[in-house]
Amino acid sequence: MRLLPALPLLLLVALPQPAFAQVAAADSGDTAWTLTCSILVLAAALPGVMLRHAGLVNVRNALSVMAQGTAVVAIVSLAWAIAGYSLIYAPGGGWIGGTTNLMLANLAALRDGLTIPESAFVLFQMAAALIAVSLLVGAVAERTRLAWFMGFAPLWLLMVYVPITHAIWAGGWLAQLGVMDFAGSLVVHASAGWSALALALIVGARRQPPASGHSPVLALAGGGLLWIGLSGLVGGWALGATDDAATALLNHHFAACAGALLWIATDRLLGARSSATGAMAGALAGIAAIAASAALVGSGGAMLIGGIAALLSRLGLAVTQRWIDDAAQIFVIHGVGGLAGALLLPLGVLPLLGGVGFEAGISLTDAIVGQLIGIIVVAFWAMAGSAIVALAISVIIPMRVAEPVENEGLDAAHHGEQSWDFR
Repeated sequence: MRLLPALPLLLLVALPQPAFAQVAAADSGDTAWTLTCSILVLAAALPGVMLRHAGLVNVRNALSVMAQGTAVVAIVSLAWAIAGYSLIYAPGGGWIGGTTNLMLANLAALRDGLTIPESAFVLFQMAAALIAVSLLVGAVAERTRLAWFMGFAPLWLLMVYVPITHAIWAGGWLAQLGVMDFAGSLVVHASAGWSALALALIVGARRQPPASGHSPVLALAGGGLLWIGLSGLVGGWALGATDDAATALLNHHFAACAGALLWIATDRLLGARSSATGAMAGALAGIAAIAASAALVGSGGAMLIGGIAALLSRLGLAVTQRWIDDAAQIFVIHGVGGLAGALLLPLGVLPLLGGVGFEAGISLTDAIVGQLIGIIVVAFWAMAGSAIVALAISVIIPMRVAEPVENEGLDAAHHGEQSWDFR
């Protein structure tokens, strides 16, 4: 008799229940990993790139390159939110994305096909874009106006970075032709490196004969932050806390180590001293190269790719330093290094070198042809697009500072401050 009051409830439970739609939820571990990697890349873009650039310029201009780096990151971040992300990843055509996500509207709770929220994906992709654009400051350091960079940077994002990124990472026309780039050798490093070459040629050499940077210690500290921070770029592109992420991190480190050692060895073979900043430059060249294939190759392949990229970058420096005034060596490190990594990807992926191998129907020849197409297109459009944007902005805002300002130093003339207290 005691069960009688509960009988209606038991009958209700026994009746067939309506089916409720199951809402997919983000994986908390993958989300945390993506957010952590995003912060690492942001640390590389802000203190990392800024400190490296500051250490490689004259003491009277160290503050100016850091100010330019800060301003570039700020304005490009807003441009990314307003239009950059949508024009890359919103549904569109083979050449450009759509307008669905302008002002980051209509973001999904879960990025399609992934286990992370779309907001986390937006943050990670923005950090990658900020690395690319912040590198450009170092190529034309000590002679460009802050106001010019403020106009140039967001237009460069929209005209150069967006089309390249959509074509490769968002399944656009280059991806359909077989171009592969796991974490940015082409999209981030090569686009920045070849854009830097165009800017350096347009602005011309510094009026004062360039000397070595005023603080190798700052340059090494910034390079170290880049070494660590850019691990977030390769690890984050696994888009989850997986074996691919761990493999990418290991290969990133091995390529950097091989690059540092090959640069030092090449210095000695060329009759130069083994400089500390040179060793870091070699590590960064290896990092730029391995980004294309970090999760796809074995450890031996990563070492080989990093070493070859550093060797080519060092030889490129020996040839180009006579006619290109690139204070931070952006072109030879990221431009040459990134292209070397993209070209070496098909060899590194071979199972013979410990790689994962190609998908069914893709041959080594197909992969090499696809990479060559990607290399040519990215190098050409990075230079052409950068030149168009740079010259267009220069019509409104002069690119180069006046000679007295350049001789005095941009820190005092433009910012009324000095990098160091000289009293």
